[in-house]
Amino acid sequence: MLTRRLNGTKIKQAIVVIAASSFLAACTGENDKEVFGTLLGAGLGGWLGAEIGGHGNGKAAGAAIGTLVGAGIGNSVGKSLDRADRLALAEARYRALESSPSGERSTWYNPDSGSYGSVTPKPAYEMENGGYCREYTQTITVGGKHETGYGTACRQPDGSWKIVSG
Repeated sequence: MLTRRLNGTKIKQAIVVIAASSFLAACTGENDKEVFGTLLGAGLGGWLGAEIGGHGNGKAAGAAIGTLVGAGIGNSVGKSLDRADRLALAEARYRALESSPSGERSTWYNPDSGSYGSVTPKPAYEMENGGYCREYTQTITVGGKHETGYGTACRQPDGSWKIVSG
């Protein structure tokens, strides 16, 4: 098992960004997938860009670039990924994180929309607090457009998996 230490502050920051983005996206209404994708992508992209950018001006530039790139990707995926697609993706992600060996894809397909994808988990690793996380790669194909994303999910005390970056 791969051992890796995560900074608790960074995890908390990611959770705040995800929660805020989800809250804002929820305010747009269930049918506005484009806005949901844009807000969530912008929030995650901005956070990730700031982390990669380092300190000072680099952090601000990284956040700005990450926000724009994340918003663009989120908007593109959000345009076509409907509720049933998101549920199918979430179920595949759960199966992959919960029981798939590292490197084994868990696939999903929505016959109504024609959208499909997969989630491929990496080895689990233990955090400082004793909890476990897994990185993963996911692919989504909507309307013939392919997108690939990367994320990290951590097991919660109730046994569920929570996305902490991605």
